[in-house]
Amino acid sequence: MLSKEELTNLILTDIDAFNAELAGTKEGVDLSETDFSNSNLEGAEFVNVDLTSSSFADSHLTGVKFEACDLTSVDFTRANLVECSFDGSILNGTDFSYSKADYCNFSEADLAGSVFQGADLSNSDLSSAENLSACRFDEETVWPDNEYLPEEFDSQYASDLSSLQDEDDYQQSDY
Repeated sequence: MLSKEELTNLILTDIDAFNAELAGTKEGVDLSETDFSNSNLEGAEFVNVDLTSSSFADSHLTGVKFEACDLTSVDFTRANLVECSFDGSILNGTDFSYSKADYCNFSEADLAGSVFQGADLSNSDLSSAENLSACRFDEETVWPDNEYLPEEFDSQYASDLSSLQDEDDYQQSDY
């Protein structure tokens, strides 16, 4: 198995060689805390990869598979994601702020604590995502049609429990 640095270099220079290298592994691969910011990735297949605390900020990802991956605290801010798959991945605390996710699949993805402030998810499928109600979002967040959201999720409730508010907002007025 190649080193973390060698795998990272393959991802950025030869996706096919990276996918072939990963196809031969049975155990998970550790690429945690790796910086892929400002990269352009197409067709990468991250399967059972630990990408905890990595960054894809300001990146353009097309047809990238993140299947059964640990994406805890990954930074996807301002990323452009097209036809990406997050099947069965853990996205706890993952930041999608101001990103655009076009035709992405979040089947069985755990989104507890994910941040979608200002994100455009209008064409993505979150219908079988888990813990979407435990994410952060705001009135700028663009959600897909209700058929692509979990039944219990209310996309109109922008003042969610996880958003921070000033103590002054809760003080009673004497008038």
